[in-house]
Amino acid sequence: MSITMRGFSLLEVLLAMAIGSILLLGSARFLPALQREIWHNTRTLSLEDEIWQRTYTVAKYLQRAGYCHGHCMGEGLHIAEQGQCILVQWDENNNGVWDTIPAREAEQTGFRVKDNVLETLRGATACQGKGWEKMTDPNTVVITAFTVERRNIAGFSPLLMLHLRGASKAEPQTVIDAQYSVTGFNL
Repeated sequence: MSITMRGFSLLEVLLAMAIGSILLLGSARFLPALQREIWHNTRTLSLEDEIWQRTYTVAKYLQRAGYCHGHCMGEGLHIAEQGQCILVQWDENNNGVWDTIPAREAEQTGFRVKDNVLETLRGATACQGKGWEKMTDPNTVVITAFTVERRNIAGFSPLLMLHLRGASKAEPQTVIDAQYSVTGFNL
């Protein structure tokens, strides 16, 4: 009676288990490092999104600054505190004036940094005072720089340079620096 042998020998099974164990140990050391790097990249991308989103928001107001569908009195953009606070006004409802009341419908908006937080206030007439709303979460983002600079160019509309820098609260070495420029066509 002939017996055909099938399957793996003991040596082959032991060799396969040894190779599998080595691969498993290698991946066990690699995966935590990979997860750490993914977590760091996610936090960096989240911070970058936050900083650029706030930059684009302020830039949109700077582009609108000074717009008036009539004869508005005053200046459309006031840069105060060496560019660290701005007051913007524009005729949002096209009625030909920059409305100041009621405050929730006022056509003036201020932006400033206070205690490392970017803040905004609708109806702002000065950079001081209370009632400013936080635009960034102080538990996750630390704003280290906010400036707006106006560059007047002869024969052209002014160029407004916006600079916003923020760091992660959890990882202070992770810093995003956003610089953006817009043209103040209405100024």
